[in-house]
Amino acid sequence: MQLRIRLFLVLVPFWLLIFNSCSNSKPETGFYFWKTVFQLDTVEHRALKEVDAKSIYIRIMDIDFDPSGVQAVPISPITFSQPVPKEQALIPVVFINQRIFSEMDSLQIRALANKIVPFVSTKIKQAGKEKFNELQLDCDWTQSSRDKFFYLLNYLQELPDLKDIIISSTLRLHQVKNTVTSGIPPVKKVTLMCYNMGNLRQFGNQNSILNQQDLKAYLGGTLRNYPMQMDIALPLFHWFVVFRNNSYIGISKYISEQDINNKALFKRNPKSNLYILITDLPKANLKKGDVVRFEQVTQDDLLQTAKFLRGELKGKKHQIIFYHLDQATLANHGNAELQEIIRAF
Repeated sequence: MQLRIRLFLVLVPFWLLIFNSCSNSKPETGFYFWKTVFQLDTVEHRALKEVDAKSIYIRIMDIDFDPSGVQAVPISPITFSQPVPKEQALIPVVFINQRIFSEMDSLQIRALANKIVPFVSTKIKQAGKEKFNELQLDCDWTQSSRDKFFYLLNYLQELPDLKDIIISSTLRLHQVKNTVTSGIPPVKKVTLMCYNMGNLRQFGNQNSILNQQDLKAYLGGTLRNYPMQMDIALPLFHWFVVFRNNSYIGISKYISEQDINNKALFKRNPKSNLYILITDLPKANLKKGDVVRFEQVTQDDLLQTAKFLRGELKGKKHQIIFYHLDQATLANHGNAELQEIIRAF
């Protein structure tokens, strides 16, 4: 009996150690690449290496209406100026504007699928890769476009050229919470986009990229019940949302952080992320009195998000994908910070 007790006391810490080491293993990581020319600089290469990224999810093209508004066509397809690093798998991503489905029947959807596959395959070869293991479709489907988008997903999985390929779909927060109206995509794997969750067009000092209140409202108690493998996409980007007379007029690509911190150009509304333009800014086509809301994601935002999701996922296998691989974006999120976020999962 004493021998059994001593053996028990020896083995329990051993198995606890093994259990903890397994449960604390970090998830795999990847990056989205969302530009029209693939060419990595030193900063981007270093991020891939130091974060130990296994995959790069590369936007191959958008699919939207042509100028006539009749036919769905590729928009801004990517060009590869250099090969994708051999250390990372290339996951092609096709963004589909859900409005195209309003004009399509099942025959046209099948025709679209048969155009997507060779187009993607050609781009894979241009990227210096022999094959791909996953094809992701990015579509913010609604109740009216859901059935046709799901038909496209099902049809792609029946094509001989994709028989060994995982078809995955992106997933927005509202689609997790409202499965009755949104439905569940007929795929084996989804990527939850944990950003763009607030009302972008509403005037005020909120953060529409990422905020904990909306995150918990959409996902609290619902995420753990979602019936498939789920990867997590986290935002690293920032943007400048512009209002005129308190009405949304767009996101400006012509304003920098240096601009909004220039007191000769902007006056900041105290204790908020709103900046009032005090003179015309022709390069951005803005006028005196316009208001810019500078939205960004802090390290604390991302750590809180990681800890919340870890609790909701309850040990489900997942990959962390950062959006996106870009020198300007990475300038605000060092590699050590990204590693800290990964460990928080």
